[in-house]
Amino acid sequence: MTQNSKQILDGEGVERCLKRLASEIVDDCDPEVPLALVGIRSGGMPLAERLAQLVEVATNRAPSLGAIDITLYRDDLYTGLEKPSLGETVLPFALDGYGVVLVDDVLFTGRTVRAAMGELHDYGRPRWIRLAVLVDRGHRELPIQADFVGRRVESKASDRVQVELKRDGVAGGAFLIGGQA
Repeated sequence: MTQNSKQILDGEGVERCLKRLASEIVDDCDPEVPLALVGIRSGGMPLAERLAQLVEVATNRAPSLGAIDITLYRDDLYTGLEKPSLGETVLPFALDGYGVVLVDDVLFTGRTVRAAMGELHDYGRPRWIRLAVLVDRGHRELPIQADFVGRRVESKASDRVQVELKRDGVAGGAFLIGGQA
């Protein structure tokens, strides 16, 4: 990490947050409604995979697992940013009637979540959509809030939060990186 970075979660802290998030998801979701965890590429996918493992351990039922790439749904796609890199959307189940927990690593302005919800609705009509994030750093531009939050951190708009995971999806850490104020 850089000189002006601060660790906000170590590996064990990330794992504790994920276990708590999984427990909250299990407690909050109706067991009669099929559950899907959908990771927002790229940061949300490894977290969704890990949460799915934890939910399965708690319920003895594996939730469906999917991933979405919101690149083409971004509201800044054609605003002169560098050429976007497209990822793959994988939803190997029909969304209709599912309870969907969108999973992302960091919640900031809310624009990524807005794009993700738009994409989900192009694939079907879930019974409900909830949001789980590892880190909520505030500075919302849209009226979007997470239902399940691992850690809330105070940050400046110019800061970045970077989540690092090991290859197996288990914790590495989360860092607040100071920007230019």
